[in-house]
Amino acid sequence: MKRLLTGVLLACAAFGAAAESPWPKDHPVQVVVPFPAGGATDAIGRIMAEQLQKRLGGNFIVQNRPGATGTIGGGYVSRAAPDGYTLMMSSLGTYVIAPHLIKSMPYDALKDFDYITVAVQAPNVLVAGPDKKARTVQDVIAELRARPGHVSFANSGYGASDHLSAEVFLQQTGTEGMHVAYKGGAPAISDLMGGQVDYSFQNVNAVLGLIQAGKLHAIAVTGARRSPVLPDVPTLAEAGVPNAVIYSWQALAAPKGLPPDIKAKLAAAAIASMKDPEVAGKLEAQGLEIVADTPEEFTAFQAREYQRWKDLIETRHIHID
Repeated sequence: MKRLLTGVLLACAAFGAAAESPWPKDHPVQVVVPFPAGGATDAIGRIMAEQLQKRLGGNFIVQNRPGATGTIGGGYVSRAAPDGYTLMMSSLGTYVIAPHLIKSMPYDALKDFDYITVAVQAPNVLVAGPDKKARTVQDVIAELRARPGHVSFANSGYGASDHLSAEVFLQQTGTEGMHVAYKGGAPAISDLMGGQVDYSFQNVNAVLGLIQAGKLHAIAVTGARRSPVLPDVPTLAEAGVPNAVIYSWQALAAPKGLPPDIKAKLAAAAIASMKDPEVAGKLEAQGLEIVADTPEEFTAFQAREYQRWKDLIETRHIHID
């Protein structure tokens, strides 16, 4: 009887200890950003980590695992335990584009993740370095036709939205260009400012400050309408390039199989973080649009986007050599 009572007491003590340190306070939560530090997705990841820590307690740490358009980091997250201690903040390149361009994918984008929320979205903006003379879309098209295959477009990695934006632009204008892939947006922007490459389609929030400072100049945006933070910059459609509406988005996911209570707790905190007036105001001032949808809405959206980009890549014969 004494042994039985001792066992019961130990079990109760263990249960009480567990109840005192629930997720996410047991140990640090790593928020994997599958791109280098300094880019648009990294910035959103750090904001999300800070806000989740504020709302949930514990310690949320951003881990940059760049490479292969986010698929190296994506593969790492897909293999992690679904216990809430490994999350991923990534862009649509990882979730819905790269799977159609990379032959040896380390994960199944439709099956290997629990989708939590799309944090933000924004159009891309066609930008050039300060020494480029082109100021309009027609200037860019004229240069492309004068030097077919030699005008360069920097991107943050094959399969990222900036790569696909350039591909669609070239397809729709009937021109040829040269893609230059980097391991993230930050190094691509650096070389763009330095004149090593000619143009790039970058996330608005990643280059807005550089545009305002005159270090880059904006030529057109890929949205369905003009960006509120770049009201004088036309859309590609306004500039005579139809069927080129593209939005980049960043979203939070986790390995498939999160416990329902952790998933619900995480989703509620992530959505509240993005809808916080102070956070939303700062992000909107950078040209981002707050989405903050539910896991169910994100899952349905991801499936639609996955099919959309699959169809686009196949019909336009876009591929990685």
